[in-house]
Amino acid sequence: MERREFLKKTGQAAALAAVTGGLGLVFHNRETSAYHPLVAASPDFTIPADPLFPTVALARRDDPAQALQAALDAVGGITRFIHTGDRVTIKPNVGWDRTMEQGANTHPVLVAEMVRRCLDAGAAEVIVSDISCNDPRRCFLRSGIRDAAEKAGAKVILPVDEDFLQIDIGGELLTVWPVLKHFVETDRLINMPIVKQHSLTRCTIGLKNLYGILGGRRNQLHQQIDQSLADLASYFRPTLTVVDATRVMHRGGPQGGSLDDVTIENTVFCATDPVAADSRGAEFLGLRGDQVPHLVLAEKSGIGTVDYRAAGYVEVA
Repeated sequence: MERREFLKKTGQAAALAAVTGGLGLVFHNRETSAYHPLVAASPDFTIPADPLFPTVALARRDDPAQALQAALDAVGGITRFIHTGDRVTIKPNVGWDRTMEQGANTHPVLVAEMVRRCLDAGAAEVIVSDISCNDPRRCFLRSGIRDAAEKAGAKVILPVDEDFLQIDIGGELLTVWPVLKHFVETDRLINMPIVKQHSLTRCTIGLKNLYGILGGRRNQLHQQIDQSLADLASYFRPTLTVVDATRVMHRGGPQGGSLDDVTIENTVFCATDPVAADSRGAEFLGLRGDQVPHLVLAEKSGIGTVDYRAAGYVEVA
């Protein structure tokens, strides 16, 4: 399906939802079966592979913005990913009512810098959004992300019931599910996770960060969370994954709280392969990618490569 046709159909689906009773009522009742419109086609946010550039590029700098710029330049620069007139949605981790120092959410400086880079490349609009686990207003404010992103020129959107579409994700476990529309009605999707330990999945990085796209009762997926993550990653393939390893949470994840659980790493890396990105990120937690079940499943599904070095890896001096 061509992108214009896909966006037209998602818009029609949202309009139909309003006519048939509205998405708000559905979300107050939390009954996903009450949705009538379905969007089945998977949006393609990826860009063509280019052998001239590495798949994963890592940079260490004391300044997070400089680390991002170095890693981004190494994978081809922002104009490889964003073109004039693009609508861009950025998905940081804004799940928790925590400060930047606690390492539970993506660094606000990185989010703001990515917003500026996208606008400088000619993006028509940059949206920053997430479905928080704690109260979203408190999460966006206390993390510093709302203020930083808006000052950089982004439109920060907190989810409301009427902004969800019913999506047929078509996975083995994750099938029809409510999804925040801003992550499908866009031209480019940039995933900006932070590296953390996770009590269920061993680590939460890029693939787990995509959970913040889903509405509904996500806890229903926890018993088979690894398969649901692989399903989600099969449907939503970001244009670029930017991993925040400036502060890494080693214990108490994903929410954290104690500064004793966080180490300062001052590292950022950019990747066009989301599995390779997470595999490299897992090493900050003392894990190999092949020790993380959802990464193994994702590789088997053809989403990416666990062996990030074989996929193409550089560390920027």
